[in-house]
Amino acid sequence: MQIHQNYSLKELNTFGIGVKAEYFAELQNIQDLQEAIRNPIRPLLLMGGGSNLLFTNDVKGLVLKVSISGIKVVRESNNRVWVEVGAGVNWHQLVLWAVQHNYGGIENLSLIPGTVGAAPVQNIGAYGVELKDVFVKLKAVDLTTGKLKTFFNSDCAFGYRDSIFKKAAKGKFCITSVVLSLSKTNHRLKLSYGDIRKILEQNKVSQPDIADISKAVIQIRSSKLPDPAKIGNCGSFFKNPETDQTKLREIQVHFPNVPFYELPKNKVKIPAGWLIEQCGWKGKRVGNTGSYEKQALVLVNHGGATGEEVSQLAQDIIASVQQKFGIRLEPEVNII
Repeated sequence: MQIHQNYSLKELNTFGIGVKAEYFAELQNIQDLQEAIRNPIRPLLLMGGGSNLLFTNDVKGLVLKVSISGIKVVRESNNRVWVEVGAGVNWHQLVLWAVQHNYGGIENLSLIPGTVGAAPVQNIGAYGVELKDVFVKLKAVDLTTGKLKTFFNSDCAFGYRDSIFKKAAKGKFCITSVVLSLSKTNHRLKLSYGDIRKILEQNKVSQPDIADISKAVIQIRSSKLPDPAKIGNCGSFFKNPETDQTKLREIQVHFPNVPFYELPKNKVKIPAGWLIEQCGWKGKRVGNTGSYEKQALVLVNHGGATGEEVSQLAQDIIASVQQKFGIRLEPEVNII
């Protein structure tokens, strides 16, 4: 493992923020990680694909990019397959691999940016599917002792864009591999969320398979979200807020067509993008940053933006939505 000094992170974060790491190393395996833990340089910051990070300053200490590769079938039955995936594998490439092998369960999660190791941290989800639905277990290294530990589904305290790795275990472990359970036959297709059915109809697909769903999701996401290679962004910047039926009825008085999704325990989820758009932010540019013209939920770097600029924009949007709707948005992106 080679440690670099004063290392630029601009090409390693999808916002394209030009900050530097005091020290930087890339991890190819568990041994590299254990070696890094023995190194006295602190603090440690773990990175995957850099698609969920907003850097507001240069980073002190040692930045570790997790690049552990590998996809392998570890168990198989007539109907299911268990796949172990290295934490550094690109998530979308895993989805494409699964679809190619006709393994179902993650096709609705197509084109989500980032790496496999970051997926459990966020409990990534889209179009009616969350990682927890197919998650079996993961291996992670304790950043204090260097020892390997296994976390099963029930250990991870999964919630909406949430897990134990954002709470009690935050900053204490580095995920090295993830095991998922995928279907081989009788795939349970999720078609009801978002515009999936509409796109399938447009594509004249009457009996969809998992490949058709993946293509539809890619088509939807590509039409709404900017390519980070062309315009810096982290995808959805905010979580979709959950509130109660009372608040929903308050909003419906002035906005009878407010979109919402019903949840258990008398709760509803309101799209953050809709709330932001009603406050006039969609497509608005502020200096070198702004809200994306096709999806208000996405904050973008038009070129040369600092992390502080993006962070300030996020704070202004949060204040605006709070004032208009009485709902406080929470960032999905980690601001560092």
